[in-house]
Amino acid sequence: MKFVDEYRNADLAQKYVQEITQTITRPWTIMEICGGQTHSIVKYGIDRLLPPEITLIHGPGCPVCVTPIELIDCALKIASLPNVIFCSFGDMLRVPGSEKDLLTIKASGGDVRIVYSPLDSLKIAQENPDKEVVFFAVGFETTTPATAMAVYQADQQGIENLSLLVSHVLVPPAMSALLSSPNCVVQGFLAAGHVCTVMGYEAYKPIAQKYKVHIVITGFEPIDVLQGIYHCIQQLETGKYDCENQYIRSVKSQGNFLAQQLIQEIFEVVPRRWRGIGEIRESGLGLRPEYSLYDALKRFESPLSSLTPSTAPQVCISGEIMQGYKKPNDCPAFGTQCTPENPLGAPMVSSEGACAAYYRYRNHRQLVGQY
Repeated sequence: MKFVDEYRNADLAQKYVQEITQTITRPWTIMEICGGQTHSIVKYGIDRLLPPEITLIHGPGCPVCVTPIELIDCALKIASLPNVIFCSFGDMLRVPGSEKDLLTIKASGGDVRIVYSPLDSLKIAQENPDKEVVFFAVGFETTTPATAMAVYQADQQGIENLSLLVSHVLVPPAMSALLSSPNCVVQGFLAAGHVCTVMGYEAYKPIAQKYKVHIVITGFEPIDVLQGIYHCIQQLETGKYDCENQYIRSVKSQGNFLAQQLIQEIFEVVPRRWRGIGEIRESGLGLRPEYSLYDALKRFESPLSSLTPSTAPQVCISGEIMQGYKKPNDCPAFGTQCTPENPLGAPMVSSEGACAAYYRYRNHRQLVGQY
């Protein structure tokens, strides 16, 4: 456990807290982009260790959480069709659509399978040539190369019974959209280290300059997060607006060129709706026209045409939570109407959702005033 424990060292954590406390001279608001960082912050109480001048807010850094409800409804419709094997990461099974979720479809007899990689879906398609196999392609840039590889291999091998319901999203456009809001209070970002492992971080530098924020590419362990906050505070205090890399053990400035090349071969940049936020220009990836054979929205266009416009429960404030305006315990439904067993929004059931983190690692009964 050496290589884990060194990033969870309590003495080193206290040292960074002291350094932050000695450095800070005024209030600062920092947003962590990734839900994995949110879970680390809440699980280890990092926000409670920091001086009161620092406000940490949670960003839209969970691709499961931002998948729009209308796409969830498309998934439910496709998964309920006969002769379909619907494949998905486990997180998506409990995410509510307008009326139900994929787990309900599975319990009702639908062939819904949890996979660990898009390439698992390709194998299932090979083994079941008489079935339509659909993979729910959800994720940031981190998981996109594996999805692209599944399409590439299917095309090379002439496998035509595989299609993808694509909901891949891009981080930099979402950051720009948040910063463009007149209500934005973010002064610094902890950017997602795994995304930058694939894409590098050159795209973040213009954002830092344009919006006068400091961005630190940050890992996910407690020491990573504290180190990222320390670097961010150091630069904010000196008026420096740039992008720097804390996660040097994984991230290079240019990222993974081969992965990027594969993504560009299979996908093109498209507008994308984000659940609770709305449409963000150039924030998604869609299959290029030459790979439209693998587009589930086109393959199942006829049955999907009967779907009606979707709406989320009005009481759910997940959109405000993911934009950093409110915390999970500000939601009137948190821990009462909305629980992991009966979720109203995706952040309560995703493994990277902010609501799930608060419910799991904080006393949710205390948070909702039930002593």
